[in-house]
Amino acid sequence: MISSLTAYVRQASGENFVRKERKVPFSGAKYDFTVVIHDLRGVGPEDQQPKVLIQRGDWSIRKQELARCAAFELLSTAFPANRIARPDTDVYKARIASYASQRENDISPMIIFLPETTEERSTFTKLIGPLVHDGEAKFAIRGAGCQPLPGCANIEGGITVDLSHLIGTTLDKATNIVQVAAGERWGAVYSTRCMTIAWVSLEGFICDNVINYETVLASDKIVNANAHENSDLFVSLRGGGNNLGVMTRFDLRTFKQSSFWGGAVSHFPPSFLSQIEALVDELKKPDASAETHVMISLSFAAQFGQVMGLNQAYYTQEVEKPAVLDRFTNMHPQVDQLNSMRMTKLKEAAEAQAKQVMTGVRCVYMNTTLKPDKSTLQAAADIFSVALDKVKLIEGMVFSFTLQPYPLSLLEQMAPAGGNVLGLGPVDGPLVSVLILMYWKNKNDDETAVSPPRGVIEEIDKAAAARGTNVPFKYLNYAFDLQDPIGSYGIKNQEKLHNASRKYDPEGLF
Repeated sequence: MISSLTAYVRQASGENFVRKERKVPFSGAKYDFTVVIHDLRGVGPEDQQPKVLIQRGDWSIRKQELARCAAFELLSTAFPANRIARPDTDVYKARIASYASQRENDISPMIIFLPETTEERSTFTKLIGPLVHDGEAKFAIRGAGCQPLPGCANIEGGITVDLSHLIGTTLDKATNIVQVAAGERWGAVYSTRCMTIAWVSLEGFICDNVINYETVLASDKIVNANAHENSDLFVSLRGGGNNLGVMTRFDLRTFKQSSFWGGAVSHFPPSFLSQIEALVDELKKPDASAETHVMISLSFAAQFGQVMGLNQAYYTQEVEKPAVLDRFTNMHPQVDQLNSMRMTKLKEAAEAQAKQVMTGVRCVYMNTTLKPDKSTLQAAADIFSVALDKVKLIEGMVFSFTLQPYPLSLLEQMAPAGGNVLGLGPVDGPLVSVLILMYWKNKNDDETAVSPPRGVIEEIDKAAAARGTNVPFKYLNYAFDLQDPIGSYGIKNQEKLHNASRKYDPEGLF
């Protein structure tokens, strides 16, 4: 017998208690043997799970490999074959290749599990949970696979649960609530007239617009978390990531959006200081427009060999060339051929922004948050510019510095919407998120490429602290492994998350 694997893996001993037998060859770089499934479910209370016997092979195979084999066979007996992708299949290769970052592609799970219903995701937890608790299996959850941090949506040698087959978007026109399955993409959502903080500050962060999370808990129970059911879980999921359960559906508030004015303007680095000044002035105005959303960036691309400025500016009313955007769109000189300011619709604007996101490349995101202070933001831009000289020669290099505001109108929406655990509020605002993005081509440049962005963030935080303009908050989706976004939420919100974890995941599966 093998310690706690007894319920799943037994050495072949000649005993014959098989009711239903299925022999499956299982070969890989580290093992080559046949497993025999003894399906004894229903025979007795002590035999409610399949037993897996190693019939042939080298018994020196590590216990971990046996456990992985057991996990594979448990899933293969419970689900149709098309739910499980092994490394030698086209589905596996296609899903691995579809991550936004090649650094996630480098990770090789033992198998990919592709549930098509929430119930199947629940069954997975029921089957694999015991092995995970015994330290003999591990899994990761993948939604869209856009977050670039290696290992956040994939796992070496374990099971990657890929939610891409959980799709569907349904709009209730009576309530203006849209139900979005966890594997869905924003394009499908926007086509049902949903709009969130990806574009404006009127309605708060995306999490503030989620009114219900359908969630699979560690117990395999499927629950709804909202203001009336499991309300502590509801608030904790608004910023808590995948640390409390697996969210399989999001129900979001929607509102109608007419055509609006927006697009992008490309300009040259000498104009960037004036753009910082314009951004800070707009954020600090007592009558700052809640209809305005602006991001300003500096970016270097090895392909073009120079630094360029980029402003993305939107005004969410059907007003052509609104005066509030003049300072962000009428700087001179600019690249007229790249000026895309126009009257547009939400889906078109979302598609235009999506095209600007590089995929299938090696990348890293890091971020910090600052108060809107001209001196601090200029110092941050200078720190970025100095670091740029260290990476210009890396093949395929794209290095960018983006300022994205959290205006007061955004922060004011959090409490009325039910609250979250981000640790932000009107008393803190307005704020500016600083995002450092880097893309490059070759794996052997990873260490060289990752070091400068890390140094940039550290120096920006020091410069802000010296000026009294630093803010602890780190945005989870843009965080890197050196950062602690959950810790940046503050002690009270961390305690909320710990309490929710103890209640809904007492054995720490997630």
